This record gives sequence, structure tokens and C-alpha cells, in this order.
Amino acid sequence: MIKEYGDSGKRIERCGEWEAASEGKLGGIDQRYACYCGLYCENCSVKARVEPAARVLRDEMIKAGFEEVISLIPGGEGFWSFLKGMADVGLCVSCRDGSGGNPNCAVRICAKGRNIEMCALCENYPCDRFAAFLRVSDGYPVLEQDNALLRGEGWAAWAELQAGRRDAGFTYAEEKRKGRAE
Repeated sequence: MIKEYGDSGKRIERCGEWEAASEGKLGGIDQRYACYCGLYCENCSVKARVEPAARVLRDEMIKAGFEEVISLIPGGEGFWSFLKGMADVGLCVSCRDGSGGNPNCAVRICAKGRNIEMCALCENYPCDRFAAFLRVSDGYPVLEQDNALLRGEGWAAWAELQAGRRDAGFTYAEEKRKGRAE
């Protein structure tokens, strides 16, 4: 539902969709990975590529017997601890729970302060904070169109897009590289 707020533009009232999602799942995605800026963590190279590779490397090293000799290798215990942590827990969960991303992110701070699930749902979107985020992050080629989809068609459409990308092996880093090459 879209409500008009005079000259201030449109504010999207879609929080009910978010809150109605059961068990943190919305359209095949895990809600805790939906960042305030509009990115989706499972489409990040760290989650999509690095963490799975860490699990493979850990498992292969265990099969090869490295767990028993890792302490004999200079720096081995620190490396092993890091690798196991990355394989078991991951490098971060998401900015939503505070375990990932820049803790001083103006977009996150603003969205949390306004109690908005995503900045694209704010009546002031796009604002100076979001524009600054795009500049410092070197832009994410799909972010503005993703946020337009969220505003126009709602959470279900946005979630379906993110799940489809995740399932197809999409990552933001690869998309940014493609954009620079063109």
C-alpha cells in the first residue's frame, strides 16, 4: 500500500509484509541478510564464494591430517583458528545483527533510528546518506533498480529477485567488475 504525504513524496508502508514473514524467511530468503541499504548478504562474494571455499579447505585439510600437525607449522594455530571460524560461523552474518559491515554506516544508523527495515522504504529515499553510500561503495550497479523494485512491487518481488540471483551464483563483486569492463 502506498500512502501520499503531501510534498514529501511517497512513503511505502510495506513493513507488514516483513513482519508477517514466518521464521525469518521471506520469499525464499533469510531476512537477516537483507541489508538496510538494499543489498542482500547472500549475494556478497564473501558469503557466496569465500565461506564455502573455507569449508572445503577445512574439510580437505582434516582429511589430509593437518589438524594433528598444524601446531608445528609457524603461524599454523592462528590460521587454523581463523579457517575454522570462517568455515563454521562465517566472517559475518549481516549488518542487520551488527556482526558485519561498517559499524558507522550512515544508512544503517539512519534506518535503525527511524525504525525502517530498508532505507528504500523511507519517505525521504533517496537521500544524501544513500547517495554518499553509493559514492563511497563505488556504487553497486543493481542497487538502485533493486530498491525501485522494493518500493514499487514490495518485499516478495525483491526477495524473489535476490533468491534467483543467489541460486544462479550472482555476486555483487562480479557485477561491479562487469560494469567497469563495459
